[in-house]
Amino acid sequence: MQRIGKGLIYFVLALCGLTMIMPFLWMATTALKSQIEVNKGHVGFVPIDDFSYYHDGAVEHRVKVVSAEGDSAYVHFFDDEGFIIRDPAYTYIKVPAAAVHRERKVVPHWENFTKAWNKVPFGRYFFNTILVSLTVMVGVIVTGALSAYAFARMRFIGKDFLFYLFISMMMVPQPIYLIPSYVLLNHLGWIDTYQALIIPWMANIFTIFLLRQHFKTIPQDLFDAAAIDGCSRFRMLWQIVLPLSKSVLATAAIFSVIGSWNSFMWPLVMTNSESLRVLQVGLSYFSQESSSQTTLLMAASTFSIAPLIALFLLAQRQIISSFASSGLKG
Repeated sequence: MQRIGKGLIYFVLALCGLTMIMPFLWMATTALKSQIEVNKGHVGFVPIDDFSYYHDGAVEHRVKVVSAEGDSAYVHFFDDEGFIIRDPAYTYIKVPAAAVHRERKVVPHWENFTKAWNKVPFGRYFFNTILVSLTVMVGVIVTGALSAYAFARMRFIGKDFLFYLFISMMMVPQPIYLIPSYVLLNHLGWIDTYQALIIPWMANIFTIFLLRQHFKTIPQDLFDAAAIDGCSRFRMLWQIVLPLSKSVLATAAIFSVIGSWNSFMWPLVMTNSESLRVLQVGLSYFSQESSSQTTLLMAASTFSIAPLIALFLLAQRQIISSFASSGLKG
């Protein structure tokens, strides 16, 4: 009975996981289809193309059947690169219908990724996103570790009030402080600069909370022994706390990178020039310019999200272990 219960639980979890991954799988497979097949309404997961061929008795030509009339068919001829030949001598040609046959083949169109990449400066968008993400991550780890250590191990007046005040800020949605932030950054002359994308996000309340919860689980005996040996507070943080918090620090770094990578509203409002666009903003402009090219949109979305998926798969153990350890003590 217990095995049946576990099997049922695993089945439900697998079903939920499959349901969550289906949109990503559809996105990736659509990126490999031809636009013609997408326009025809083929929504399967396999990039299958319909091909029509005309055999003239010696050579087989790829053609597009325009219309059929009795025993004849009117076709357009394709060139060797798969484009319709615009020469009138090869368009709307009457051929015997019996000499035309159709085939369905699995043809992944990898060129969609190249076309999407070259259509707009995605290289610049990736550079800006990586620069902002890594710089913000370093700032978040530094400010988060210092603040969390102070809230977890130091005593000062108003510590709990200040901490809960910080936590309450997590409930404030971004649109509320977007306009005041714009006015402030405008007075500082930071609008349309890297400073506007980086400096305001170099402190993160959730990171402070996560690190504080973990720092409080470290035994007090370690700090007492270090104090007897004459360690300063900064040395305790550097040589005792941080080496024991690698998994939590890795999780905080990953969450920071994901947040910066997916940031859209803030960089959209705070920057104007194309040279400062991050990936999500650039993807939005790309979707406006290529709204009718579904395959290119899916290709751009795929290589935009692929680094985050790879990062999560590589670091999922650290994420799970950090949450398990940070919840041991309130």
